Amino acid sequence: MLYYSLNHQSPKVNFAEAAVKGQAPDKGLYFPEYIPTLPKGFIENIKTYSKEAIGFTIMQPYVGENIDKNELQRIVTETINFKFPLVRITENIASLELFHGPTLAFKDVGARFMSRCLGYFNRNNKKEVTVLVATSGDTGGAVANGFLGVEGVNVVILYPSKKVSPVQELQLTTLGKNITALEVNGTFDDCQAMVKQAFADTDLNNKLSLTSANSINVARWLPQQLYYFFAYQQWQQNEAPIICVPSGNFGNICAGIVAHISGLPVKHFIAACNANDVVPNYLQTEQYTPKPAVATISNAMDVGNPSNFIRIMQLFNNQFNALKNKLSSVSIDDATTKTTIETVYKNYQYILDPHGAVAYKALEDYLKNDVGQRPTSASGFILETAHPVKFPETVEEVIHQKIAIPESVQYLFNLEKKSITMQPKFEDLKEWLMRR
Repeated sequence: MLYYSLNHQSPKVNFAEAAVKGQAPDKGLYFPEYIPTLPKGFIENIKTYSKEAIGFTIMQPYVGENIDKNELQRIVTETINFKFPLVRITENIASLELFHGPTLAFKDVGARFMSRCLGYFNRNNKKEVTVLVATSGDTGGAVANGFLGVEGVNVVILYPSKKVSPVQELQLTTLGKNITALEVNGTFDDCQAMVKQAFADTDLNNKLSLTSANSINVARWLPQQLYYFFAYQQWQQNEAPIICVPSGNFGNICAGIVAHISGLPVKHFIAACNANDVVPNYLQTEQYTPKPAVATISNAMDVGNPSNFIRIMQLFNNQFNALKNKLSSVSIDDATTKTTIETVYKNYQYILDPHGAVAYKALEDYLKNDVGQRPTSASGFILETAHPVKFPETVEEVIHQKIAIPESVQYLFNLEKKSITMQPKFEDLKEWLMRR
């Protein structure tokens, strides 16, 4: 398997090179030459497979010969060594809970897979790799945890000051060792722009071996397919599910679409967005117009120019009608998000986080509005991408009770936050990196 740049100005590379570089020299995102087809009988027999067998089968074609099969099996096993339950909320809506990993967020899967791949690729390299990543919330914690202590890898995380939740901030600022947090006085888009400029800067690239741990990196993006298969393994209905994904940078739903193209049965995808409505507007008007990010209570989705949407377009060969037939996208405002959290808790005793609430409302509306076009048994699931404890101010306000802090993160509250404050200027980031 080779990977090409979506800007089409750089040579094709293998998985190892794509993972280490993160982004192509022409600043394009790497994309696989083809989407592998699932083995014959895989879907029909999926309930008989272990999670580890599913993970290895899905990832092996993308990795190819770049990782020894025994090593890939180890990497996959360590990546997914927690549960991924599909929990029924209503008769027609279930929740795929992706918050049972070490940092209580779906990004644990991609971060753990990527960190282990980079550790393997860098095992004989004397030059340290610097992982540079921007986060709107959960990416930072997942990357910090995944790479903590990985030999030969330093991690630098940029996050927007006062725009991540307390637990999120503690997860990315308290680990120390090879993890450094830069607290930027700006938005996530500012952080992401600074990171992109760093990868384009000749001086920095001559001095440092830079790579990205955002979902632009194939080693973080592609393994997100796995939990879609885990969900289908638990799916009880005869009809294929409608899948609703809370979407910010669009890497997660893009991975789901890859899984579908490879053979996973999915009736329809819904990209549930908050007030950052670039993609919903595009699907209505066919005009793609990035905007500055707007701050919301579902902060991990506060992205005004989603990097991975170009990959989604590529999956549909840039054919607008083909894309629109398989993908819907809607914008849910903060007031509706809060009401949804409150209503679902009151009626079903299920606690949604703000991102899951955006997805729940989008799926609920889709099922109600389009039920005349499909059997009344139509149903689907949302991706519950983070534990509600990460958003205590919002969730506790509307359900009128405290959320118990999981044991796995209680220790964070005894640790000291350590971050370096920075203005949203690339020149400041470059000067700091050059001095390291």
